[in-house]
Amino acid sequence: MRKRLIFTLLWGSMFTSIYASDIYIGASTVDITPRLPVALMGQFHLRIANEIATPLSANVIVIESKEQKAGVDTVVFVSCDLVYIPSQILALVREKVSKLLPGFSVDKIIISATHTHTSPVLTDSTDKPAFLYKIPTQGVTQVNEYRDFLVDRIASGIVNAWEKRAKGSVTWGLRRASIPYNRRVVYADGEAKMYGSANDPNFMKIEGYEDHDIHCLIFWNNTGDLIAMSIDVACPAQEVEGDIRVDADYWHPVREKLKEIYGEQLVVAGWIGAAGDQSPHPIYRKGALKRMEELSGVSRMEDISQRIVESVEKSYAIVKGDRYQNPVMMHRSEVIELPMRVVTVEEYLESKRISKAAAAEIARNPGKADQLHARMTWYGDIVRRYQEQKVNPNPQYKTEIHIIRLGDVAICTNQFELFTDYGIRIQAQSKALQTFVIQLAGPGTYLPTRDAVRGGGYSAVCQSNLVGPDGGDILVDATLELINSMWDGEE
Repeated sequence: MRKRLIFTLLWGSMFTSIYASDIYIGASTVDITPRLPVALMGQFHLRIANEIATPLSANVIVIESKEQKAGVDTVVFVSCDLVYIPSQILALVREKVSKLLPGFSVDKIIISATHTHTSPVLTDSTDKPAFLYKIPTQGVTQVNEYRDFLVDRIASGIVNAWEKRAKGSVTWGLRRASIPYNRRVVYADGEAKMYGSANDPNFMKIEGYEDHDIHCLIFWNNTGDLIAMSIDVACPAQEVEGDIRVDADYWHPVREKLKEIYGEQLVVAGWIGAAGDQSPHPIYRKGALKRMEELSGVSRMEDISQRIVESVEKSYAIVKGDRYQNPVMMHRSEVIELPMRVVTVEEYLESKRISKAAAAEIARNPGKADQLHARMTWYGDIVRRYQEQKVNPNPQYKTEIHIIRLGDVAICTNQFELFTDYGIRIQAQSKALQTFVIQLAGPGTYLPTRDAVRGGGYSAVCQSNLVGPDGGDILVDATLELINSMWDGEE
C-alpha cells in the first residue's frame, strides 16, 4: 500500500468488535427550498432564480446498533438537493446538533449532495477554493442567509429522525439501468473535452467507463412498514443544469413516483456514486434519442426517473423477503492526507493572465461581472495556490472519509467529484458483497484519473482539482483498507 498519513477521527469506532445486534432506524425529510429570488450555483455565469420548478429537500436516515459487548454505534446519512457540501456547513450542522442532542456523537453525521446545478450558491469569500459570483447585495437571498436557514433545517431533520428511531430491518439490492454517459470526449491528438463533439472527424473515443448499476438500501420498522430507501446512482442530478429555476432535478420525480407506489411516509435519500466524469446528457446518437423522446411524449427527465424507479421496484420485489433485523454494523471514519496537485509555472502564468484579463474587463464594463466574476476568481485561485506552494512545495490536503459496514454491504464516502474508474476499483476490490460509493460528502472538486489529466480539459485541469491522480490512488487504497479490515477473519 502507498505510504500515507492517517489521522483517526473517531477512535471509539476503530476497534468495534464484530457482533450482530438489533438496529434502530429513523428517517425524516425537511424542506430546504430557498426564499426567492436566489442565486444558483453550478455555471460560470450568474443566474438569479425567480421561480421554483420543484422543491429542494434534505432526506435523513439514522441507523443505530446496540449490543452489550460491542456498545452503541450510529450513522446519520443526510442527502441534500445541493451542488456540494461546504466544510463550514458540515461543521455548523454538527455544532447545532450537539446543542440539540447533548452527548450525541456528531462526528457520525455524513452530509452529501446530489449535485444539482439548480440549487443556491453556498460559498462566499470565506470559503476556499474560490469560485465566487457577484451576487447583488439587495433584493436577493444572501449566501449567509441561506446557510443559516439550511443549517437549522438539516439539524432539525436529524433530531426528528433520531427521536423517531425504532427497531427495524434492512436489506439491499441492485439492478442495471442506463442513466449516465461518460461526458469526456477524446480526439486524435489526445486532447479531451467535456461535452466535446463526437460528430468530428478527429473523434476517437469516449474517455472512460460508465457505471450503470443502481444500488439501494431498504429500511422497514418493526411492524413491517416501509420507512426509507437510499438509492445510489453514479450520475449527477444535472438533466436541467442550465435552467434558471430552483430544481432538485431527477431526484424530485424519483421521490414522488416512489411515494405513489410505497406511500407518503417513505423517505428517499439520493446518493451519487463516483461520477466526476459522468452526466445524464447523451454524447452521441442525439438525433435518434430526440426522435424517440418526441414520438413517445416522454421527456428525458421523465425517462431517467422512470428507469431509476423501475430498477428500485425490481430490486424491492426480489430482496423484500431477505430482511435483516440484527446485521453487523460498524462505522469508522478517518481524516487522511492526500498530496495536493502541484501547479506548474505554465499553469500559474496562464491563470494569472486569464484572471487579470477578466478583472480588467469587469473594470471597463461592470455589467460583465455576471459573466466573468466566477471566471476571474476560479483562475485567481490558482495564483493563490501557486504563491502558497512556493512556501510549501509539497502541500497536503486533509479530507474526511467514512466507511460503514451494514451486514454484507459496505458504504464509503468521499468529498470529491470522483471519476468513475476510482469507484469501480473500490467496488471491484472490496470484500463486501455489495459496495456503495457516495461522492460529494463534502466540498467537492473533481478528482481525475491519469488518462483524464493527460487529455486535459475542464474537470481535469489544475483549476478543477485540488487533488490529482496520486491522491486518487491513496484515497482508493485508504478506503479499501478500511472496508476490508471490517471483514478480517471472515471467509
